[in-house]
Amino acid sequence: MYKRIRNFLMIAVPVSLLAMGFYIKDKTPGEDILIKAILENLKNYHYSPLEIDDKFSEKVFDNYLDMIDGNKRFLLQEDVDKLSNYKYLIDDESLNGSYEFLNLSVELLEKRAEMVAGFYKELLEYPFDLTKNELVDFNEKIPYADSEAELKERWRQYLKYNVITRLAGSLDIQEKALENKDTSVKQNPLDTLELRARMAVLKTHNDWFARMKRLNRKDRLNVYVNAITSVFDPHTNYYPPADKKNFDIVMSGRLEGIGASLQEKDGYIRVDRIIPGSPSALQGELKENDLILKVGQGNDEPVDIVDARIDDAVVLIRGKKGTEVKLTVKKPDGTIKVISIIRDIVQLEETYAKSVIVADKDKKEVGYIYLPSFYADFNEPGGRSCFKDIKAEIEKLKKEHVKGIILDLRNNGGGSLGDVVDMAGLFIESGPIVQVKSRGTAPEVRRDNDKSVAWDGPFVVMVNTFSASASEIMAAAMQDYKRAVILGTGTTHGKGTVQQFIELKRTMRDPNAPDMGSVKLTLQKFYRINGDATQIKGVIADINLPDNYSYIKTGENEDKHALPFDRIEPADYAASKGHIKNMAKIKARSNERTAVKNEITLLEENARRWQEQREKNSFDLNINKYRAEEKLKSEASKKYDELFTPIDELVIMVPKADQTAMKGDVARTARSKDWQTALKKDLYLFEALQICEDLMN
Repeated sequence: MYKRIRNFLMIAVPVSLLAMGFYIKDKTPGEDILIKAILENLKNYHYSPLEIDDKFSEKVFDNYLDMIDGNKRFLLQEDVDKLSNYKYLIDDESLNGSYEFLNLSVELLEKRAEMVAGFYKELLEYPFDLTKNELVDFNEKIPYADSEAELKERWRQYLKYNVITRLAGSLDIQEKALENKDTSVKQNPLDTLELRARMAVLKTHNDWFARMKRLNRKDRLNVYVNAITSVFDPHTNYYPPADKKNFDIVMSGRLEGIGASLQEKDGYIRVDRIIPGSPSALQGELKENDLILKVGQGNDEPVDIVDARIDDAVVLIRGKKGTEVKLTVKKPDGTIKVISIIRDIVQLEETYAKSVIVADKDKKEVGYIYLPSFYADFNEPGGRSCFKDIKAEIEKLKKEHVKGIILDLRNNGGGSLGDVVDMAGLFIESGPIVQVKSRGTAPEVRRDNDKSVAWDGPFVVMVNTFSASASEIMAAAMQDYKRAVILGTGTTHGKGTVQQFIELKRTMRDPNAPDMGSVKLTLQKFYRINGDATQIKGVIADINLPDNYSYIKTGENEDKHALPFDRIEPADYAASKGHIKNMAKIKARSNERTAVKNEITLLEENARRWQEQREKNSFDLNINKYRAEEKLKSEASKKYDELFTPIDELVIMVPKADQTAMKGDVARTARSKDWQTALKKDLYLFEALQICEDLMN
């Protein structure tokens, strides 16, 4: 049945919800069969299914403990010992639909959460000894605390560190103001600043624990189920109905609602941003920083959402196009107002492809296209897709007579497999793009069969460590065809697997089964047309420049449950029209340029500095020593400030078609200017431009 579901790829969002708070014993509908249904689908369709045995159980046990208390700030060793009685029983519980292990874990967490709440409130009641010489250790490999006293001591050090970091910042501000003779900053004594820092830390933790108390049975169940699914591989996850809906919104870039971004703050739902062009923006009365007190559907009695979870508030506020929602809001001046908004389709423009024209002193204009993800609207036939948008951006840039194109896939986590195959076809005449292999079957070659070429000129693809999945397919295909220069920072993420959603209810024999959500599972692996998997290995850039993450361990190979790298037979392909014939010379020229650039040397040094700071686990809890160390860091970082200054030679221009579209749209114009300002500081974009010019020559 899964063949009826369209293929897509995505980079999985790590599940890191802390499961604790008030335990609700009532089971959710379908809970008895949820895990059994998921495991049955994984058994039938997962690329590399696991045996549901004691070894599986042990993996889930370790995975779940990492999720609920990875920092070891709640559970005691005695709690873990009690849970360990189930270490080799989770497989049996999963197949039987029982949750004794989950129930015990939640009860223990609830107990420890109440205990820890007492710890932090007591510890923050009085000032810390800021002159005591001691260190706090944030190493995650530390053992669980053996006693309540040991755990309380960990919290004392953790809270003291939080106070010191805030206090040090306040002291820095005051000292800088004094140095600059800035009288607008009041000079407060140390004890006043310490009290403010302590109260700020107290408020942060009060808010955090309040949110934890609002977690319900479903939240905790979701964490547990994902601890089970993710031992198959990091991209096999369970999505409750609401989460699946949110995923579809991200993938499509569209939703039905009012177009307001919301935040949970101090027990209120606060309007964080109004999306330009949305119903809220057009209606005009709802503003940023408004607090939403009640939500009404048309003429129905409004529902009070003070102290509500943000997920519950969003469900009430979203709705079908053409329906009315009435929001009772509190304005920043304290006035209360009822605002009526008619819901409509909201387009999240920031999730779509966009372009500018770049040039330097040579005035050779090159098109730059930024693609944040390989989006597609799977629920709307003929809906918006990245393939159609990229094709439109290319046509727009061709009308501006650009001499080359740069496609930026940095931080692009992937998306639609169908769209990346079509998109790659815009740059070659025809041929295989990627090979996809299911469990126990021969590889299937996904081809571009359209002989037309949208762009056959100089082409550079930009990637980094966070370019994953569909981004890696695109970069690999262009590299194998020698169609583009891949400019990157070492290697890409290394996610070479294909996921599909399976709606659990559809796989049940019971027509009255409740909606239990969907499971996103890994059905296939994809391979380059040269036969290599991108799984683990990723795509190695033709031209490599350092970035701040060069020496920080990231990528698929850092997950202990990731599927392995392997190879298959290459596909039948040949170099396409417009392929690069002198790659060695292009690389040499780039190396010559970057070898003498001080900024590149600084990037390398900064990457080493980031690595050192990231690997540091212990920090001083003496305020004077802490500040002295921070001052040394601050002084050391000043030499890297020029990495983020505008590049005078780099010129950014908005295509004429976009200039026309933005006329009179203040918000869109402002966003465009902010983007151009950021691009002016982009060293990698500037080198991509130079490479394009080399390709022209």
